[in-house]
Amino acid sequence: MRHSIKPLAAVAGALVLAGSLSACGGSSSASDAKVVTVYSADGLKGENNDGWYDRVFKDFQKQTGIKVNYVEGGSGEVVQRAVREKSNTQADVLVTLPPFIQQADAKGLLQKYAPKGSGQVAPADKGTDGTWTSVVNNYFGFVYNKKELKTAPTTWDELLSGKYKNKLQYSTPGVAGDGTAVLIKAMHDFGSKKAAMTFLGKLQANNVGPSASTGKLAPKVDKGEILAANGDVQMSYAQSKTMPNLGIWFPAKSGGGSPTTFALPYAAGLVSKAPHSANGKKLLDFMLAEQAQKEVSEIGGGFSSRQDVKATDANATALSALMKGVDVFAPDWNDISKNLTSYVGDWQSATHS
Repeated sequence: MRHSIKPLAAVAGALVLAGSLSACGGSSSASDAKVVTVYSADGLKGENNDGWYDRVFKDFQKQTGIKVNYVEGGSGEVVQRAVREKSNTQADVLVTLPPFIQQADAKGLLQKYAPKGSGQVAPADKGTDGTWTSVVNNYFGFVYNKKELKTAPTTWDELLSGKYKNKLQYSTPGVAGDGTAVLIKAMHDFGSKKAAMTFLGKLQANNVGPSASTGKLAPKVDKGEILAANGDVQMSYAQSKTMPNLGIWFPAKSGGGSPTTFALPYAAGLVSKAPHSANGKKLLDFMLAEQAQKEVSEIGGGFSSRQDVKATDANATALSALMKGVDVFAPDWNDISKNLTSYVGDWQSATHS
């Protein structure tokens, strides 16, 4: 699934393209075209055209006549592409995860726009300068093999046990978004960067090795090839529908206490100098409308960004139960965006990666 990112270097490789981009050049003559182009981190479009994006884009075109051209890539990849195109902007809407939405803002890629309904989005889930708003909430988490382990691990320290020797893997920080999230949670839970890096250095003895893709780890856990890995709630919950041995858990601080996590929202913003700015605004309004937000859990397995939308479908009920008793902390995304390169460098030194 999502988050193959390369924040430390230029990103190579093509993006997945759904729909033609021929009608979305940066010239003003295209401003009235019935099209809107979305650059997005992956995870919201279904593999069988059954994801939240699939429903929203179809309904949006039916209601407005505006076709959505969809370009998909890793969290950092879509930002890098937008940077390269600043002199000839192609995208109208950018959707990516923290801290990459903050990096996009810092690079001048976003313009101020408050979509209708954004007043119902929590302050922590939107930019203080009005350039981006969460459209789908999500949380970082881990997965384990329910068949082999019977009960989920509870603390970070349990992962140092010999039974996890070559049976544990997490995606690579600085290459995968959920891998970067491992650093963020560890620094929070252990109370400092130094303590987190010391622990992750010890954990490396059990780590199978690097992985550019978080989504590829869940099948290995389900088959018992490894016993535990990182993931995120939306992705892991969706995967568990077809992987019966997959369980979701959240490590607690060592010494007890409640498990912790933090939000990893899909954050959307209107691109600066968007060739179809008016259409981009309409799409952002549509994604935050009550109907689309009610479908976030039912179709996408995620969490509504709007505080006034209370989903009651079966997925929403299961997700609510999963999050019960889990402490949600708020990372300092501006600090992380600014210092991500050094944090990844510290992790590489600690783990000899």
